[in-house]
Amino acid sequence: MQNPLLSQEPLPLFNQIKPQHVVPAIEQILSENRQAIKNLLAKTKHFSWDNLVVPLDELHDKLNHAWSPISHLNSVLNSDALREAYNECLPKISDYSTELGQNTQLYEAFVSLAASPEFKQLQAVQQKVINDALRDFRLSGIGLSKQAKKQFQQLKQRLSQLTSQFADNVLDATNAWSHLVTNRQDLAGLPEHAILAAAETAKQRRQEGWLFTLEYPSYLPVLTFAENRQLREIMYTAFVTRASDQGPFAGQWDNTAIMDEILKLRYELAQLLGFKNYTEYSLATKMAKSSEQVMHFLEDLGERSLAMAKREFAELTAFAKQSGLSELQPWDIAFYSEKLQQHTYAISQEDLRPYFPIDKVLKGMFAVIQRLYNMRVTELSSVNTWHEHTRFFGISDAQGRLRGQFYLDLYARPSKRGGAWMDECRVRRYLANGELQTPVAYLTCNFTAPVADQPALLTHDEVLTLFHEFGHGLHHLLTQVDYAAVSGINGVAWDAVELPSQFMENWCWEKEALAFIAGHYQTDAPLADELLEKMQRAKNFQAGMQMLRQVEFSIFDWRIHSEYDPIQGIDVQAVLNEVRQHYCLTPVIAINRFQHSFSHIFAGGYAAGYYSYKWAEVLASDAFARFKEEGIFNSETGQSFLENILQKGGSEDAMDLFKAFRGREPRIDALLEANGIADLA
Repeated sequence: MQNPLLSQEPLPLFNQIKPQHVVPAIEQILSENRQAIKNLLAKTKHFSWDNLVVPLDELHDKLNHAWSPISHLNSVLNSDALREAYNECLPKISDYSTELGQNTQLYEAFVSLAASPEFKQLQAVQQKVINDALRDFRLSGIGLSKQAKKQFQQLKQRLSQLTSQFADNVLDATNAWSHLVTNRQDLAGLPEHAILAAAETAKQRRQEGWLFTLEYPSYLPVLTFAENRQLREIMYTAFVTRASDQGPFAGQWDNTAIMDEILKLRYELAQLLGFKNYTEYSLATKMAKSSEQVMHFLEDLGERSLAMAKREFAELTAFAKQSGLSELQPWDIAFYSEKLQQHTYAISQEDLRPYFPIDKVLKGMFAVIQRLYNMRVTELSSVNTWHEHTRFFGISDAQGRLRGQFYLDLYARPSKRGGAWMDECRVRRYLANGELQTPVAYLTCNFTAPVADQPALLTHDEVLTLFHEFGHGLHHLLTQVDYAAVSGINGVAWDAVELPSQFMENWCWEKEALAFIAGHYQTDAPLADELLEKMQRAKNFQAGMQMLRQVEFSIFDWRIHSEYDPIQGIDVQAVLNEVRQHYCLTPVIAINRFQHSFSHIFAGGYAAGYYSYKWAEVLASDAFARFKEEGIFNSETGQSFLENILQKGGSEDAMDLFKAFRGREPRIDALLEANGIADLA
């Protein structure tokens, strides 16, 4: 039987991939790659770009062709069998990666290439590939003793297992819980789409009534609109105690010990490499230069937002009391915030939902990039996908050249982890036969699927999410860099990687862009000026509180990674409580275990780096300010952003690229202004 993961097809054969294919394919590729590297180093005496970097790229790409669809399926179509195969491969992948990073012969080959006369003749982008590789060798422990290298390998392997287990626990805890409502009166206040979706979920699970889950499209409408306070409390308590020692499944998928071990091993890893702590290790691949710089940035942002946030919370508290609530609880925040927003601005996310049917939004989003970058997006059929709702698109330039392709998986389902993300399927690079491999991306969201004969209707917040992920996608797809290590999002400083994504969100607020992004799903009527004005006035509703929330998450992440003590460890809950004392204005119940499902830092790439969202938002706000000055669809400005940011990938220093576009370094004032935050101290 032929293994589809070993296919040479340009795109993964998703409809043929089975869990039993996973381990054999990965073992075969790793074995073949190891032998190829051994042969390369044995046969070559004088190393050059063509006989070292190019063949290594081929081997890396070969592994990526198999591992990328496996990893993706584990996130979007999870099953017990696939999870078992995926987890069996994690230590194998980790060992292989560590072996490469600690291969002395390979390191010396790169050192000799960097010191050779040829190096000076290479393009600057090629030099960066080599210099980045040398940096990564050091971060992989190339200079360690034999015993220390073995310890490093064990740490990396265990960390890959722990972070995967963390994510599995969150998914399992989310999927295990549901709440059945049998009395229609208990659904008062809920939007019709949420009621229909709950009825459909109950029907699928052979139950009578309305079934709610902890998937975000089910959970959020209850917290925001349900007049039944007890229902809100039940849902909230289950959500904030997922995968913890508290709540309805206390201890069943508990991430407490996993978090402690992750932090311990990250500290040991950093120490082994000569760093003071994991935050300093993290900074080796970021724009920020020091731990002090990051903390100053976050504290400054927090302090400048605090006065406005306090005023906003006082308004919310007073409004709730006027509405008859004696004491505001956590499950009341979203509900009364929504009512206050409607009271103040006479607008709700639900008022906007009918104007954002998914196909209209997609068509409008593609129109935005056509105007900005002269790129066309076309849907392609007859492509292998993993689910009936998954769609596939190609993006071409003005000359009709294919620049990239992407899968679009928009809707929530039980086998899919929550959140929204972009990941790479294929990286732009030239193959050994001289053909150009165009980049391919996965774009994933968790919106409410179409119900009955109604199309999927998005809230404006969901439109922002879609544009955000598409911005990541454009960074990957529009690159003109031909070397995989710095192509697309690769090689980009992690605290700059959110620039293109947050930048794209801005068009969702502009009248000129909303003219073709929005249209009523029944009549295609445009968003009325009155509704648009209300939406724009409400744009920065509770912006101070939202800013503080992100500062809270970022400082918490930074502190647990920078303050870890090798003897006493660190009390994660105590640190979070301390951060909340200063930056959290809203009430928090004692059993809240938010950190137990904080996958960004315990299962994703944002460990000691969650601050990157705000850091990059400064860049994005300042970049968009130029468009506001010159015209949001100014083609010359769009071309400048395309050429200096999107096409360059990680080929140059992120700050240099920003300055090339903006003409100066970024200013934090643009972010504060965009959020309507003024110093009120």
